[in-house]
Amino acid sequence: MKPVTFKEENQMFITRAGRSARIRKLLLISFLSAVILIYVLLIRPALKPLTGTVVIELAIFGAVLLALIVSLMIFAVFSVIMPAAKLFSSKKERLPAMRRRVKKWAKMSIWLAAVLLILVFASQLLAYTPPIIESGGSQAEDSIAIIEKVRLNGAEQWISIRSRHKENPVLLFLAGGPGGSQLAAVRSELRELEEHFVVVGWDQPGSAKSFGAVPRSALTRERYIADGCELAKYLCDRFRREKIFLVGESWGSALGIWMVQRQPELFYAFAGTGQMVSFLDTELYCYDLAVKTAQERGDAAVLKKLREQGSPPYYGDGVALKMANYLLYLFKVMSSNPAIAYSAHNTLQDLAAPEYGLLDKINYIRGLTDTLSVVYPQLYDMDLRRQAAVLEVPVYILEGRHDINAPTALAQEYYEMLRAPEKEIIWFERSGHTPWVDENERFAKVLADRFLSKINNP
Repeated sequence: MKPVTFKEENQMFITRAGRSARIRKLLLISFLSAVILIYVLLIRPALKPLTGTVVIELAIFGAVLLALIVSLMIFAVFSVIMPAAKLFSSKKERLPAMRRRVKKWAKMSIWLAAVLLILVFASQLLAYTPPIIESGGSQAEDSIAIIEKVRLNGAEQWISIRSRHKENPVLLFLAGGPGGSQLAAVRSELRELEEHFVVVGWDQPGSAKSFGAVPRSALTRERYIADGCELAKYLCDRFRREKIFLVGESWGSALGIWMVQRQPELFYAFAGTGQMVSFLDTELYCYDLAVKTAQERGDAAVLKKLREQGSPPYYGDGVALKMANYLLYLFKVMSSNPAIAYSAHNTLQDLAAPEYGLLDKINYIRGLTDTLSVVYPQLYDMDLRRQAAVLEVPVYILEGRHDINAPTALAQEYYEMLRAPEKEIIWFERSGHTPWVDENERFAKVLADRFLSKINNP
Protein backbone atom coordinates (compact mmCIF):
# COMPACT_ATOMS: atom_id res chain seq x y z
CA MET A 1 0.00 0.00 0.00
CA LYS A 2 1.38 3.34 -1.10
CA PRO A 3 2.16 5.62 1.87
CA VAL A 4 0.26 8.92 2.10
CA THR A 5 2.44 11.91 1.53
CA PHE A 6 2.32 15.02 3.68
CA LYS A 7 0.83 16.98 0.76
CA GLU A 8 -1.94 14.40 0.26
CA GLU A 9 -2.63 14.24 3.99
CA ASN A 10 -2.85 18.05 4.12
CA GLN A 11 -5.23 18.06 1.15
CA MET A 12 -7.42 15.45 2.85
CA PHE A 13 -7.49 17.58 5.99
CA ILE A 14 -8.50 20.65 3.97
CA THR A 15 -11.21 18.62 2.21
CA ARG A 16 -12.63 17.33 5.51
CA ALA A 17 -12.51 20.85 6.99
CA GLY A 18 -14.31 22.24 3.96
CA ARG A 19 -16.94 19.51 4.18
CA SER A 20 -17.46 20.23 7.88
CA ALA A 21 -17.80 23.95 7.17
CA ARG A 22 -20.42 23.22 4.49
CA ILE A 23 -22.32 20.96 6.90
CA ARG A 24 -22.26 23.68 9.57
CA LYS A 25 -23.57 26.24 7.05
CA LEU A 26 -26.30 23.83 5.94
CA LEU A 27 -27.33 23.21 9.55
CA LEU A 28 -27.37 26.94 10.27
CA ILE A 29 -29.51 27.64 7.19
CA SER A 30 -31.87 24.80 8.13
CA PHE A 31 -32.16 26.13 11.68
CA LEU A 32 -32.86 29.69 10.54
CA SER A 33 -35.41 28.42 8.00
CA ALA A 34 -37.20 26.47 10.73
CA VAL A 35 -37.23 29.52 13.01
CA ILE A 36 -38.67 31.69 10.22
CA LEU A 37 -41.38 29.13 9.39
CA ILE A 38 -42.36 28.77 13.05
CA TYR A 39 -42.53 32.56 13.40
CA VAL A 40 -44.56 33.15 10.22
CA LEU A 41 -46.95 30.19 10.65
CA LEU A 42 -47.39 30.04 14.43
CA ILE A 43 -46.07 33.04 16.34
CA ARG A 44 -46.93 35.88 13.95
CA PRO A 45 -50.67 35.08 13.68
CA ALA A 46 -50.91 35.15 17.48
CA LEU A 47 -49.17 38.55 17.62
CA LYS A 48 -51.17 40.24 14.83
CA PRO A 49 -54.33 41.19 16.80
CA LEU A 50 -52.32 43.62 18.96
CA THR A 51 -49.76 44.53 16.25
CA GLY A 52 -47.19 42.67 18.34
CA THR A 53 -45.15 41.90 15.24
CA VAL A 54 -44.01 45.51 14.88
CA VAL A 55 -41.28 45.59 17.53
CA ILE A 56 -39.85 42.18 16.60
CA GLU A 57 -39.70 42.80 12.86
CA LEU A 58 -38.38 46.34 13.09
CA ALA A 59 -35.74 45.18 15.60
CA ILE A 60 -34.56 42.44 13.20
CA PHE A 61 -34.47 44.87 10.30
CA GLY A 62 -32.56 47.40 12.40
CA ALA A 63 -30.04 44.79 13.55
CA VAL A 64 -29.36 43.61 9.99
CA LEU A 65 -29.09 47.19 8.74
CA LEU A 66 -26.64 48.06 11.53
CA ALA A 67 -24.60 44.91 10.79
CA LEU A 68 -24.46 45.85 7.10
CA ILE A 69 -23.29 49.38 7.90
CA VAL A 70 -20.55 48.06 10.20
CA SER A 71 -19.52 45.44 7.63
CA LEU A 72 -19.28 48.05 4.87
CA MET A 73 -17.24 50.36 7.10
CA ILE A 74 -14.75 47.58 7.93
CA PHE A 75 -14.56 46.58 4.28
CA ALA A 76 -13.91 50.21 3.32
CA VAL A 77 -11.13 50.50 5.94
CA PHE A 78 -9.38 47.36 4.71
CA SER A 79 -9.80 48.46 1.10
CA VAL A 80 -8.01 51.71 1.91
CA ILE A 81 -5.27 50.02 3.97
CA MET A 82 -4.45 47.37 1.34
CA PRO A 83 -2.96 49.69 -1.34
CA ALA A 84 -1.04 51.60 1.34
CA ALA A 85 0.34 48.34 2.74
CA LYS A 86 1.59 47.27 -0.69
CA LEU A 87 3.52 50.49 -1.06
CA PHE A 88 4.84 51.10 2.42
CA SER A 89 4.77 47.90 4.45
CA SER A 90 8.09 46.15 5.04
CA LYS A 91 6.29 42.94 5.97
CA LYS A 92 4.89 41.82 2.63
CA GLU A 93 4.02 38.40 4.06
CA ARG A 94 1.03 40.01 5.80
CA LEU A 95 -0.59 40.99 2.53
CA PRO A 96 -2.22 37.59 1.74
CA ALA A 97 -3.89 37.57 5.17
CA MET A 98 -5.08 41.11 4.61
CA ARG A 99 -6.51 40.15 1.20
CA ARG A 100 -8.43 37.31 2.84
CA ARG A 101 -9.90 39.77 5.36
CA VAL A 102 -10.98 42.10 2.56
CA LYS A 103 -12.67 39.22 0.73
CA LYS A 104 -14.27 38.05 3.97
CA TRP A 105 -15.86 41.44 4.69
CA ALA A 106 -16.85 41.90 1.05
CA LYS A 107 -18.71 38.56 1.17
CA MET A 108 -20.24 39.48 4.51
CA SER A 109 -21.51 42.78 3.08
CA ILE A 110 -23.01 41.06 0.05
CA TRP A 111 -24.78 38.48 2.22
CA LEU A 112 -26.14 41.11 4.59
CA ALA A 113 -27.32 43.26 1.66
CA ALA A 114 -29.11 40.21 0.22
CA VAL A 115 -30.75 39.49 3.59
CA LEU A 116 -31.83 43.12 3.83
CA LEU A 117 -33.43 43.00 0.38
CA ILE A 118 -35.26 39.79 1.32
CA LEU A 119 -36.52 41.45 4.52
CA VAL A 120 -37.80 44.45 2.57
CA PHE A 121 -39.56 42.21 0.04
CA ALA A 122 -41.04 40.03 2.78
CA SER A 123 -42.25 43.06 4.74
CA GLN A 124 -44.17 44.27 1.69
CA LEU A 125 -45.83 40.87 1.26
CA LEU A 126 -46.61 40.46 4.95
CA ALA A 127 -48.06 43.93 5.62
CA TYR A 128 -51.46 43.66 7.28
CA THR A 129 -54.13 45.46 9.22
CA PRO A 130 -54.89 43.78 12.57
CA PRO A 131 -57.99 41.61 12.82
CA ILE A 132 -60.97 42.87 14.81
CA ILE A 133 -61.17 41.02 18.12
CA GLU A 134 -64.12 40.36 20.41
CA SER A 135 -63.86 41.06 24.15
CA GLY A 136 -63.17 37.37 24.74
CA GLY A 137 -60.09 37.45 22.54
CA SER A 138 -61.45 35.67 19.46
CA GLN A 139 -61.78 37.25 16.04
CA ALA A 140 -65.18 38.85 15.45
CA GLU A 141 -67.16 36.39 13.37
CA ASP A 142 -68.78 38.78 10.90
CA SER A 143 -65.83 41.21 10.76
CA ILE A 144 -63.56 42.26 7.92
CA ALA A 145 -60.01 43.61 8.27
CA ILE A 146 -57.93 43.51 5.12
CA ILE A 147 -55.53 45.49 2.97
CA GLU A 148 -55.99 45.03 -0.75
CA LYS A 149 -54.90 46.37 -4.10
CA VAL A 150 -57.52 47.89 -6.43
CA ARG A 151 -57.24 49.15 -9.98
CA LEU A 152 -58.49 52.72 -10.39
CA ASN A 153 -58.43 54.22 -13.85
CA GLY A 154 -55.69 51.81 -14.91
CA ALA A 155 -53.45 52.26 -11.82
CA GLU A 156 -53.04 49.81 -8.95
CA GLN A 157 -53.64 51.50 -5.59
CA TRP A 158 -54.06 50.28 -2.02
CA ILE A 159 -56.97 50.47 0.39
CA SER A 160 -57.69 49.13 3.88
CA ILE A 161 -61.15 47.83 4.78
CA ARG A 162 -62.21 47.40 8.40
CA SER A 163 -65.54 46.74 10.09
CA ARG A 164 -66.97 44.62 12.89
CA HIS A 165 -69.91 43.83 10.61
CA LYS A 166 -69.48 43.37 6.85
CA GLU A 167 -73.05 44.51 6.21
CA ASN A 168 -72.49 47.98 7.70
CA PRO A 169 -72.81 51.02 5.41
CA VAL A 170 -69.54 52.08 3.79
CA LEU A 171 -67.49 55.12 4.87
CA LEU A 172 -64.50 56.25 2.80
CA PHE A 173 -61.90 58.35 4.64
CA LEU A 174 -59.76 60.75 2.56
CA ALA A 175 -56.36 61.44 4.12
CA GLY A 176 -54.65 64.81 4.33
CA GLY A 177 -51.71 65.75 2.15
CA PRO A 178 -51.47 65.71 -0.79
CA GLY A 179 -49.25 62.65 -0.35
CA GLY A 180 -50.36 61.75 3.17
CA SER A 181 -51.31 58.26 4.35
CA GLN A 182 -53.57 57.62 7.35
CA LEU A 183 -54.43 53.93 7.13
CA ALA A 184 -52.97 53.23 10.57
CA ALA A 185 -54.07 56.54 12.13
CA VAL A 186 -57.74 56.06 11.25
CA ARG A 187 -57.59 52.49 12.60
CA SER A 188 -56.11 53.58 15.91
CA GLU A 189 -58.01 56.86 16.42
CA LEU A 190 -61.45 56.11 14.93
CA ARG A 191 -61.87 52.47 15.94
CA GLU A 192 -65.39 53.24 17.21
CA LEU A 193 -66.53 53.89 13.63
CA GLU A 194 -65.87 50.22 12.79
CA GLU A 195 -68.92 49.34 14.91
CA HIS A 196 -71.22 51.28 12.58
CA PHE A 197 -69.46 51.42 9.20
CA VAL A 198 -67.24 49.55 6.82
CA VAL A 199 -64.35 52.01 7.19
CA VAL A 200 -62.19 52.29 4.07
CA GLY A 201 -58.82 54.03 4.06
CA TRP A 202 -57.22 54.92 0.74
CA ASP A 203 -53.56 55.50 -0.01
CA GLN A 204 -54.00 58.01 -2.80
CA PRO A 205 -51.51 58.11 -5.71
CA GLY A 206 -48.17 59.44 -4.51
CA SER A 207 -48.62 58.30 -0.90
CA ALA A 208 -47.06 55.39 1.03
CA LYS A 209 -48.34 52.10 -0.45
CA SER A 210 -49.56 53.82 -3.64
CA PHE A 211 -46.51 56.05 -4.02
CA GLY A 212 -45.58 54.78 -7.48
CA ALA A 213 -49.13 54.19 -8.73
CA VAL A 214 -48.90 56.88 -11.40
CA PRO A 215 -46.05 58.98 -12.84
CA ARG A 216 -45.31 62.26 -11.08
CA SER A 217 -46.52 64.16 -14.15
CA ALA A 218 -49.95 62.51 -13.73
CA LEU A 219 -50.42 63.74 -10.16
CA THR A 220 -53.09 66.34 -10.84
CA ARG A 221 -56.21 67.48 -9.06
CA GLU A 222 -58.28 65.91 -11.83
CA ARG A 223 -56.55 62.57 -11.33
CA TYR A 224 -57.38 62.52 -7.62
CA ILE A 225 -61.03 63.41 -8.25
CA ALA A 226 -61.39 60.77 -10.98
CA ASP A 227 -59.68 58.06 -8.91
CA GLY A 228 -61.72 58.95 -5.82
CA CYS A 229 -65.01 58.67 -7.72
CA GLU A 230 -63.86 55.41 -9.30
CA LEU A 231 -63.08 54.03 -5.84
CA ALA A 232 -66.52 55.09 -4.60
CA LYS A 233 -68.12 53.17 -7.51
CA TYR A 234 -65.98 50.13 -6.71
CA LEU A 235 -67.07 50.19 -3.07
CA CYS A 236 -70.75 50.54 -4.02
CA ASP A 237 -70.44 47.50 -6.29
CA ARG A 238 -68.38 45.40 -3.89
CA PHE A 239 -70.62 45.95 -0.88
CA ARG A 240 -73.86 46.12 -2.90
CA ARG A 241 -74.62 49.66 -1.81
CA GLU A 242 -76.40 52.41 -3.68
CA LYS A 243 -74.20 55.08 -2.07
CA ILE A 244 -71.41 55.51 0.46
CA PHE A 245 -70.46 58.11 3.08
CA LEU A 246 -67.42 60.33 2.61
CA VAL A 247 -65.11 61.96 5.16
CA GLY A 248 -62.17 64.20 4.23
CA GLU A 249 -59.39 65.54 6.44
CA SER A 250 -57.41 68.70 5.54
CA TRP A 251 -56.45 68.25 1.84
CA GLY A 252 -58.95 65.36 1.84
CA SER A 253 -61.70 67.78 2.87
CA ALA A 254 -61.27 69.71 -0.38
CA LEU A 255 -60.91 66.52 -2.43
CA GLY A 256 -64.14 65.25 -0.88
CA ILE A 257 -66.00 68.42 -1.86
CA TRP A 258 -64.79 68.06 -5.46
CA MET A 259 -65.83 64.39 -5.51
CA VAL A 260 -69.40 65.04 -4.30
CA GLN A 261 -69.59 67.97 -6.68
CA ARG A 262 -68.55 65.70 -9.58
CA GLN A 263 -70.76 62.68 -8.81
CA PRO A 264 -73.26 63.46 -6.01
CA GLU A 265 -75.26 60.31 -6.80
CA LEU A 266 -72.49 58.19 -5.23
CA PHE A 267 -72.71 59.75 -1.77
CA TYR A 268 -75.23 59.88 1.08
CA ALA A 269 -73.39 62.76 2.76
CA PHE A 270 -69.99 64.40 3.20
CA ALA A 271 -68.10 65.47 6.33
CA GLY A 272 -65.01 67.67 6.22
CA THR A 273 -62.60 68.29 9.08
CA GLY A 274 -59.68 70.70 9.15
CA GLN A 275 -61.68 72.05 6.23
CA MET A 276 -59.63 73.57 3.43
CA VAL A 277 -61.38 76.35 1.53
CA SER A 278 -58.82 78.48 -0.33
CA PHE A 279 -55.33 77.01 -0.62
CA LEU A 280 -53.47 80.25 -1.33
CA ASP A 281 -55.34 82.24 1.33
CA THR A 282 -54.59 79.46 3.82
CA GLU A 283 -50.86 79.48 3.08
CA LEU A 284 -50.63 83.27 3.26
CA TYR A 285 -52.50 83.22 6.59
CA CYS A 286 -50.22 80.50 8.00
CA TYR A 287 -47.04 82.23 6.84
CA ASP A 288 -48.07 85.60 8.28
CA LEU A 289 -49.18 84.00 11.56
CA ALA A 290 -45.89 82.11 11.87
CA VAL A 291 -43.91 85.32 11.31
CA LYS A 292 -46.02 87.19 13.86
CA THR A 293 -45.77 84.36 16.41
CA ALA A 294 -42.00 84.03 15.95
CA GLN A 295 -41.63 87.77 16.54
CA GLU A 296 -43.74 87.65 19.70
CA ARG A 297 -41.88 84.62 21.05
CA GLY A 298 -38.45 85.84 20.09
CA ASP A 299 -37.74 82.82 17.88
CA ALA A 300 -35.04 84.56 15.87
CA ALA A 301 -33.89 81.49 13.89
CA VAL A 302 -37.44 80.71 12.72
CA LEU A 303 -38.07 84.34 11.85
CA LYS A 304 -34.84 84.58 9.87
CA LYS A 305 -35.62 81.43 7.89
CA LEU A 306 -39.16 82.56 7.05
CA ARG A 307 -38.07 86.00 5.91
CA GLU A 308 -35.31 84.54 3.76
CA GLN A 309 -37.68 82.22 1.89
CA GLY A 310 -40.41 84.86 1.52
CA SER A 311 -44.16 84.35 1.57
CA PRO A 312 -46.17 81.88 -0.60
CA PRO A 313 -46.95 80.90 -3.28
CA TYR A 314 -43.94 78.62 -3.94
CA TYR A 315 -43.06 76.80 -7.14
CA GLY A 316 -40.28 74.51 -8.34
CA ASP A 317 -37.99 72.57 -6.02
CA GLY A 318 -38.34 72.62 -2.24
CA VAL A 319 -42.02 73.57 -2.00
CA ALA A 320 -42.69 71.06 0.80
CA LEU A 321 -39.66 72.17 2.81
CA LYS A 322 -40.62 75.85 2.60
CA MET A 323 -44.19 75.07 3.66
CA ALA A 324 -42.93 72.87 6.50
CA ASN A 325 -40.93 75.79 7.91
CA TYR A 326 -44.11 77.58 8.97
CA LEU A 327 -46.69 74.75 9.11
CA LEU A 328 -44.64 72.58 11.49
CA TYR A 329 -43.81 75.65 13.56
CA LEU A 330 -47.51 76.47 13.88
CA PHE A 331 -48.32 72.83 14.62
CA LYS A 332 -45.79 72.93 17.47
CA VAL A 333 -47.35 76.13 18.78
CA MET A 334 -50.83 74.62 18.45
CA SER A 335 -49.77 71.42 20.23
CA SER A 336 -48.59 73.43 23.24
CA ASN A 337 -52.00 75.11 23.59
CA PRO A 338 -53.45 73.89 26.93
CA ALA A 339 -56.97 74.34 25.55
CA ILE A 340 -56.38 71.42 23.16
CA ALA A 341 -56.95 67.92 24.53
CA TYR A 342 -53.78 65.86 24.93
CA SER A 343 -53.28 62.99 22.48
CA ALA A 344 -50.52 60.37 22.56
CA HIS A 345 -50.88 59.84 18.83
CA ASN A 346 -47.78 60.64 16.74
CA THR A 347 -46.34 60.16 13.25
CA LEU A 348 -43.68 57.64 14.36
CA GLN A 349 -46.44 55.43 15.72
CA ASP A 350 -48.15 55.50 12.32
CA LEU A 351 -44.88 54.95 10.47
CA ALA A 352 -44.12 51.81 12.50
CA ALA A 353 -47.59 50.34 11.88
CA PRO A 354 -47.95 46.90 10.25
CA GLU A 355 -50.03 48.34 7.40
CA TYR A 356 -46.75 49.53 5.86
CA GLY A 357 -43.89 47.36 4.62
CA LEU A 358 -40.35 48.70 4.86
CA LEU A 359 -40.53 50.26 1.38
CA ASP A 360 -43.94 51.74 2.22
CA LYS A 361 -42.41 53.38 5.29
CA ILE A 362 -39.83 55.11 3.10
CA ASN A 363 -42.54 56.16 0.64
CA TYR A 364 -44.66 57.42 3.55
CA ILE A 365 -42.02 60.12 4.06
CA ARG A 366 -41.48 60.69 0.33
CA GLY A 367 -45.20 61.29 -0.12
CA LEU A 368 -45.11 64.12 2.41
CA THR A 369 -42.23 65.78 0.56
CA ASP A 370 -42.13 64.80 -3.11
CA THR A 371 -45.86 64.48 -3.80
CA LEU A 372 -46.84 67.61 -1.91
CA SER A 373 -44.23 69.57 -3.87
CA VAL A 374 -45.68 68.35 -7.16
CA VAL A 375 -49.38 68.79 -6.38
CA TYR A 376 -49.65 71.81 -4.09
CA PRO A 377 -48.58 74.46 -6.63
CA GLN A 378 -51.52 73.30 -8.78
CA LEU A 379 -53.97 74.21 -6.01
CA TYR A 380 -53.24 77.89 -5.43
CA ASP A 381 -56.14 79.00 -7.63
CA MET A 382 -58.62 76.62 -5.96
CA ASP A 383 -61.24 78.35 -3.80
CA LEU A 384 -64.39 76.49 -2.73
CA ARG A 385 -66.21 79.76 -2.09
CA ARG A 386 -66.14 80.49 -5.81
CA GLN A 387 -66.04 76.99 -7.25
CA ALA A 388 -68.15 74.78 -4.95
CA ALA A 389 -70.75 77.00 -3.30
CA VAL A 390 -73.60 74.67 -4.28
CA LEU A 391 -73.61 70.94 -3.45
CA GLU A 392 -76.31 68.30 -3.85
CA VAL A 393 -75.58 66.22 -0.73
CA PRO A 394 -75.78 66.97 3.00
CA VAL A 395 -72.54 68.55 4.26
CA TYR A 396 -71.14 68.54 7.79
CA ILE A 397 -68.07 70.58 8.74
CA LEU A 398 -66.36 69.36 11.91
CA GLU A 399 -63.96 72.07 13.05
CA GLY A 400 -61.41 72.32 15.82
CA ARG A 401 -61.90 75.64 17.57
CA HIS A 402 -58.14 76.21 17.90
CA ASP A 403 -57.08 75.18 14.38
CA ILE A 404 -54.35 77.49 13.05
CA ASN A 405 -53.17 75.24 10.19
CA ALA A 406 -56.43 75.79 8.31
CA PRO A 407 -58.05 79.07 9.40
CA THR A 408 -61.47 78.52 10.96
CA ALA A 409 -62.67 81.88 9.66
CA LEU A 410 -62.47 80.56 6.10
CA ALA A 411 -64.41 77.42 7.05
CA GLN A 412 -67.09 79.54 8.73
CA GLU A 413 -67.33 81.84 5.70
CA TYR A 414 -67.64 78.87 3.34
CA TYR A 415 -70.30 77.27 5.53
CA GLU A 416 -72.40 80.43 5.59
CA MET A 417 -72.43 80.80 1.81
CA LEU A 418 -72.79 77.07 1.04
CA ARG A 419 -76.08 75.86 -0.36
CA ALA A 420 -76.82 72.17 0.26
CA PRO A 421 -79.88 69.98 1.07
CA GLU A 422 -78.67 70.01 4.66
CA LYS A 423 -75.63 71.58 6.29
CA GLU A 424 -74.21 71.90 9.78
CA ILE A 425 -70.98 73.15 11.31
CA ILE A 426 -69.97 71.38 14.51
CA TRP A 427 -67.28 72.90 16.73
CA PHE A 428 -64.83 70.87 18.79
CA GLU A 429 -63.80 73.15 21.63
CA ARG A 430 -60.75 71.11 22.69
CA SER A 431 -59.27 70.52 19.24
CA GLY A 432 -56.80 72.00 16.79
CA HIS A 433 -56.40 70.93 13.17
CA THR A 434 -57.31 67.29 13.87
CA PRO A 435 -60.45 66.91 15.99
CA TRP A 436 -60.67 63.31 14.75
CA VAL A 437 -57.53 62.74 16.85
CA ASP A 438 -57.88 65.34 19.64
CA GLU A 439 -61.50 64.45 20.46
CA ASN A 440 -61.77 61.17 18.62
CA GLU A 441 -64.60 59.64 20.67
CA ARG A 442 -66.89 62.62 20.20
CA PHE A 443 -65.86 62.89 16.55
CA ALA A 444 -66.87 59.27 15.91
CA LYS A 445 -70.18 59.75 17.72
CA VAL A 446 -71.02 62.94 15.79
CA LEU A 447 -70.30 61.21 12.49
CA ALA A 448 -72.30 58.12 13.38
CA ASP A 449 -75.29 60.19 14.56
CA ARG A 450 -75.39 62.39 11.43
CA PHE A 451 -74.56 59.73 8.88
CA LEU A 452 -76.73 56.88 10.12
CA SER A 453 -79.74 59.19 10.23
CA LYS A 454 -79.45 59.49 6.46
CA ILE A 455 -80.17 55.77 6.14
CA ASN A 456 -82.61 55.32 9.01
CA ASN A 457 -84.56 58.51 8.16
CA PRO A 458 -83.77 59.36 4.52
